[in-house]
Amino acid sequence: MRWDEVQERFPNEWVVLEATKAYSKEGQRFIEEMSVIDSYENSTKALKRYSELHHQAPHREYCFFHTSLPEVVARERYVGIKGPR
Repeated sequence: MRWDEVQERFPNEWVVLEATKAYSKEGQRFIEEMSVIDSYENSTKALKRYSELHHQAPHREYCFFHTSLPEVVARERYVGIKGPR
């Protein structure tokens, strides 16, 4: 689903989503396609659901946004990985 479709289907709501197609550029994560997991009127509930999902599957790319935003762009998170020494 694209962001414009999400905005149309869930107007003025918080949505918890999983990125299915995204790219990184200059420290930003641009999400092009996504699957909506849940929607909420309240940011606190959306954050709680996001936290639960992230805890259960930290390797998946979950996030939450309000559908009033013009685009879905997040600050990129860096996960430290130790290489051979």
